Amino acid sequence: MAFLPVEEQLAIIRRGVEKIVPENELATKLAKSRETNTPLRVKYGIDPTGIDVHLGHTVPLRKIRQFQELGHQAVIIIGNYTALVGDPSGRDQARAKRLTAEEVEANAVDYLNQVGKVIDLSKAEVHRNGDWFSAMSFSDILQLCGKVTIAQLLTRDDFAKRMAAETPIFLHECLYPIMQAWDSVVIKSDIELGGTEQLYSFMLARDLQADQKLSQQIGVMSPILVGLDGVRRMGKSLGNYIGISESPYDMMKKFMQVPDDVMRMYFELLTDIPLAEIDSLLAGHPKTAKMSLGKTVIGQYHSAPDAEAAASRWQQEVGEGALPTDIPVVKISSSKLSDGTIQAARLLVDTGLCPTTSDARRAIAQGGAYFGEAKTRIESHDQALSITGGLLLFVGRRKICRVEVGE
Repeated sequence: MAFLPVEEQLAIIRRGVEKIVPENELATKLAKSRETNTPLRVKYGIDPTGIDVHLGHTVPLRKIRQFQELGHQAVIIIGNYTALVGDPSGRDQARAKRLTAEEVEANAVDYLNQVGKVIDLSKAEVHRNGDWFSAMSFSDILQLCGKVTIAQLLTRDDFAKRMAAETPIFLHECLYPIMQAWDSVVIKSDIELGGTEQLYSFMLARDLQADQKLSQQIGVMSPILVGLDGVRRMGKSLGNYIGISESPYDMMKKFMQVPDDVMRMYFELLTDIPLAEIDSLLAGHPKTAKMSLGKTVIGQYHSAPDAEAAASRWQQEVGEGALPTDIPVVKISSSKLSDGTIQAARLLVDTGLCPTTSDARRAIAQGGAYFGEAKTRIESHDQALSITGGLLLFVGRRKICRVEVGE
């Protein structure tokens, strides 16, 4: 195929990238690729330690898709052996639990199904690094480890911090960056994609490639996408993520919660909207910008009609305060009623809208609990509420259920 001129490729690659190391070599690699009509081999590794791909994961995946569209070869490494160790990057202690090989493989299948929503897997190479690590003898491992010094490993920020804090660093953790770097040697990587926390492993890969008389890879590192809290990196364990397999409406509700000051990052890293258009959107009302962001991203992982429907539903149910179309029904046993009524605080707990009686009393005292179609405010914790014939119950703007008498 005919590759775009180098400057045009560089402009596409640089968008949403925080660091390219070493940057001066990228233009040279692209020029040689164009002259010889040889695609660059672009590596991205995933350790299948979980099964939910969220928007933070899609940042490097979108970048590898851009390389695919430029005519280069995507090489996905499923780290079924590195996952058994666990990536120590950014961690201040060792992982409490190691996954089994069976758990890792099950996760890998789910990962690939979701990754296929971002990149063209039919044109990508997919390798499991267990294919080569399982074939290595102990002698091979010793030889590989002999190429890396302890001093080099301790230049990693996470290891250095744990060393200073006298927190244990286990030997198997030290193998992780060596294994990740060796993956680049095996697949002859020209470019590796990832976050800025991977710089050490990217550079170690260059050293090992040079040792094997191979062309050295270039690290293309994206910023770490912050989550819905606007502070910490997006992650499921932090509850601040948007998963690409979530329903369009659930995604839209979360997009409308994105803090205003991280909107530019989301637009630049998660969409292909031209920068001038992003500037225009951000100069307008934040609600309009968030709606546009949500529809654009949801359309990528579902469909444009799904995105429009999600936006319309959000506007109706949240923006205009209309009732949701899928209100959950909760059955309350008649044995809990007295003359067909029940105390308000007890009902909020029994329906699950509040976790404890204290939380229920607090919600009522703060004026955040309502009942009925007209959303009448519950005035006291011991107010008697009748649920005969069904009763709508609300806590805050998002918690709602329809209460009915059951057996």
